[in-house]
Amino acid sequence: MSAAVRESDVICVGLIVADHVCAPIRKIPAPGGLITTPRLDLSIGGCAANVGTDLAKLGIGVSLVGCVGDDPFGRFVQQQLQTNNVSCEHIHVSSTAQTAATMVVNVQGEDRRFIHAVGANTELNGNEVSDELLASAKLVYVGGFGLNAELSGENVREMFERAHRHNVTTMLDVVLDDVSACKEMLKTALPETDIFLPNCDESKLLTGESNPAQQAEIFISQGAKTVVITSGSAGSLLMAQNAKAIQLPSYNVKQVDGTGGGDAFVSGFVYGLLKGVTPLQCLNYGSAMGASCVQHPGATTGVFNAEQLEEFVVANPLTA
Repeated sequence: MSAAVRESDVICVGLIVADHVCAPIRKIPAPGGLITTPRLDLSIGGCAANVGTDLAKLGIGVSLVGCVGDDPFGRFVQQQLQTNNVSCEHIHVSSTAQTAATMVVNVQGEDRRFIHAVGANTELNGNEVSDELLASAKLVYVGGFGLNAELSGENVREMFERAHRHNVTTMLDVVLDDVSACKEMLKTALPETDIFLPNCDESKLLTGESNPAQQAEIFISQGAKTVVITSGSAGSLLMAQNAKAIQLPSYNVKQVDGTGGGDAFVSGFVYGLLKGVTPLQCLNYGSAMGASCVQHPGATTGVFNAEQLEEFVVANPLTA
C-alpha cells in the first residue's frame, strides 16, 4: 500500500453537500412575504458526507470519495470534514462546477422541504475508488445512488465486484429524482449489494408496495443480500435472504429537524456491523443514532459519539 492511501475501515462514496438549514419557522411565507427564524446555519450535508462524519464521531476510520467545487462552500465542507477526522484525500475539487448545496426549510409541525443544486456531485462516477483504497477497508458505502447518472448502475456494480474480491462488504443507499431511471440502475447494482438501505417512502416509489416487508422481498428478489427499510417513527425492518425478518420500533423523541436522520441510522448500523453484533443490535444502534440526530438542527450536529451511543442503548433497549 502506498503512503498516499491511508487505511480506513469504511469508504463513503457519493453526495457531498453544503446544507443551509433554518430553524423551524411558523409557516411558509406568502409570495413576496418574509418570516423570521431563530437561526440559519451552514453545515455538512449529503448522504456520503453525513454518514462519514457520523462514523468518524463514533471513532471509525473513514475515507470520503466525492466532488466539491473550488469555492467557499467546498472549502467549508472539507474543513468541517477534516475537523471531524474524516479523510478528504480522495475528494476531487472541480474547476468547472460549484459545490452542491441544499436549502433545508423546516416548518413547525411539518416535514422538512429541500431545494437542491446538484453541482459538482454530477462529476463523480465511482471509478475514483481504486483497488488499493478498497484493499484498506472493511466496508464500502455508496450514498445518493440514483441522483447522479454518472454514478451508474454499471459503475457501482463494477466497484462492488472489486470490493468483493477484497472481502469488503458493500452497502447501497438511494436518493430519488427520476424513479424510473433509478429502478433500472438498481437492477444492475443490487446483485452485488450486500446491504440495501432505502426508506419506506423511497421503497414505495421503487416497488409500488406500501408494506415494508413486501418492499424488502422485491429488493431481495432483485439480488440484494440484506435489505433494511427505515420508516421514521414506525421503526425499521431488516430482511435477509433465507432468514426471518426483524422489525424494531423507533425511539420516541422530540424531532427538531429530520435532516440526516436516515444517514445517522446508517452510521449506527455500520457501527454494529463492524463490532460484529447481531442484526437486531445493529438496528438498535441505528435507531439510537437516528434519534440523537433529529433532536438538533443540521444533519450531523447532534449525533452521539461511541460512549454516548453505548450508554443510550443500554439505558433504553428496544424490543423486536
